[in-house]
Amino acid sequence: MEAVAAGQQRLDFMTLMVQELRNQNPLEPMDNQQMASQLAQFTQLELSEKMNGNLDTMNSNIAKMNTSFEGAMMVAQLDYAKSLLGQQIEFNYGDNNQLLDGKVNRVFFKDGQLTLEVESQITRPNETQAKQSFYVPLNAVEGIKQL
Repeated sequence: MEAVAAGQQRLDFMTLMVQELRNQNPLEPMDNQQMASQLAQFTQLELSEKMNGNLDTMNSNIAKMNTSFEGAMMVAQLDYAKSLLGQQIEFNYGDNNQLLDGKVNRVFFKDGQLTLEVESQITRPNETQAKQSFYVPLNAVEGIKQL
């Protein structure tokens, strides 16, 4: 659509210039400086249109790259998360970033973020042991424990 409009602008410019040449006073023709100035304006218009077209193409390509890059990153994160299934991991938990460890039982999305369900053995305040499931964002994983 923009290319059609740009082409029409060029055609209009050339038509106007030809009409001006046809209707000029033969005793006082347009001087060379005026003619050169108008041709320079025409050339500038063409260059501007080409630059706009190039910028549109570049923006479109960048948008496609961003989309494909984000998609590739999501696939890589999902593959990493799936590789942790059944593994014993260390992770930060809670406001004080307590380091816990546990077995990854499930991978899922929570609020649009890859999350692991990790079963961990914890010690309660009364010193008893209990198993508890934690929902751990993928970015909270500190490492994989070797069994």
